[in-house]
Amino acid sequence: MFNINCIIPFCSLFASLFIVVCSFSNGFFNLTLPHQHPYPDDVAQHVQRMVNMSITRREMLSNSSLIKDQSNCQTGNPIDDCWRCDTNWAKNRQRLADCAIGFGQGALGGKGGRVYVVTDSSDQDTVNPKPGTLRFAVIQDEPLWIVFSADMVIKLKHELIVNSHKTIDGRGANVGITGNGCITLQYVSNVIIHNIHVYECKPSGNTVIRASPTHVGYRSKSDGDGISIFGSRSIWIDHCALSHCTDGLVDAIMGSTAITISNNFFSHHNEVMLLGHNDNYAPDKGMQVTIAFNHFGDGLVQRMPRCRLGYIHVVNNDFTEWKMYAIGGSANPTINSQGNRYIAPSEPDAKEVTKRVDTDEGKWSDWNWRTDGDVMENGAFFVPSGGGLTAQYAKASSVEPKSGTLVQQLTMNAGVIGGPRDNSLRYNDAPTYGGQSPDVSGGGDEDFFGMTFASGATLKPSSPSTIFWPLLIISMLYIATNHCALLSLQLLL
Repeated sequence: MFNINCIIPFCSLFASLFIVVCSFSNGFFNLTLPHQHPYPDDVAQHVQRMVNMSITRREMLSNSSLIKDQSNCQTGNPIDDCWRCDTNWAKNRQRLADCAIGFGQGALGGKGGRVYVVTDSSDQDTVNPKPGTLRFAVIQDEPLWIVFSADMVIKLKHELIVNSHKTIDGRGANVGITGNGCITLQYVSNVIIHNIHVYECKPSGNTVIRASPTHVGYRSKSDGDGISIFGSRSIWIDHCALSHCTDGLVDAIMGSTAITISNNFFSHHNEVMLLGHNDNYAPDKGMQVTIAFNHFGDGLVQRMPRCRLGYIHVVNNDFTEWKMYAIGGSANPTINSQGNRYIAPSEPDAKEVTKRVDTDEGKWSDWNWRTDGDVMENGAFFVPSGGGLTAQYAKASSVEPKSGTLVQQLTMNAGVIGGPRDNSLRYNDAPTYGGQSPDVSGGGDEDFFGMTFASGATLKPSSPSTIFWPLLIISMLYIATNHCALLSLQLLL
């Protein structure tokens, strides 16, 4: 029979363990992410400050001959003005990594790494990709700045799994990525995707794909997203054109954070952007995303974005079409909408910008959804709630956002630069329009790093989290029972 002095601590220990495990399973154990910003409003104000500085600079130069000679820069868009005013940008490509703003500002991509030139548009082998292909480049372990030797369309056989510290830089060529699976960023960091057409992405999988020089893994069926961000951080997607995919154009889930989505052209799609795994996935409370200077255009229906949990800063975007709603959410996300232009559709029942998805007003009335400096046209209206109903936030802010009246100017170059901004030109083989060839001097374009793949690469071991809890339970029970045995022995003596 157990001694009462043994039973009490054992039960306490077991009860504590039970609470911890249940809390974890119910989503209350890890409410923060290691890389989320502790003061997200400060990040939003910094974005406003950067826009204000660029606009002021443009106004100061508006009467000078300098701005007339530099039509590609001084637009007031702080990202573009950061690199496009340099006429020799092609010789200093990695300067782009210093130009991000918002939550993804720290995304380095392949900065500091070698230049890798994609010369082969094929994608035949997902296990042993051919040197010279995009797939070979993105799986490498080292930082790489990836450019393209010419206009090309890359028709993917399966998901393109991108490793950390990569920049896919399509400037100087017109590059399309399409086909099966499209771009997957899973458990990675520091990735920049710039100036790429992404379109007609279809579900794929139930196959084996190499994710690094030493790791091959089985992949189940993907959703058909254009760009899928899964458990990743420090991601920047800029000046891309996205359309016609099976699922989302950009989806970020499973605790992804530190993301900026900027200067993109979204068109011809139903569910545009999903931010958050599900309403009960607590790590997504640390999701922080900046959505800035994008054009949401023809043929869009909803989810621009659709948010769960987290803090989403929607700033200076041009929403010219939606059929259901523009911004939706559930599970109490913070929506900070500033200086956007919302043009409502003609349908009288689709004028509202916002939608609380499957939630009664009694539950969403305290959600912090703000509108500040937004321009509403054609009957559009934004329904604020929580802190957004008061002037408290505006008074606390030291920086006024630029009005939505400037959105056309700030988004005038949204989408791909150097070819069609959107995906209105549907590719069959390669694009027929020309583009300036990228400057690849010193890039080692003939040296594909001579990497030999091991054909017997093993599958990735199980995630540590999958074995952590069973080991913890066993260890604690072992300690408890041995402690009780020692305590009983001491009492008997």
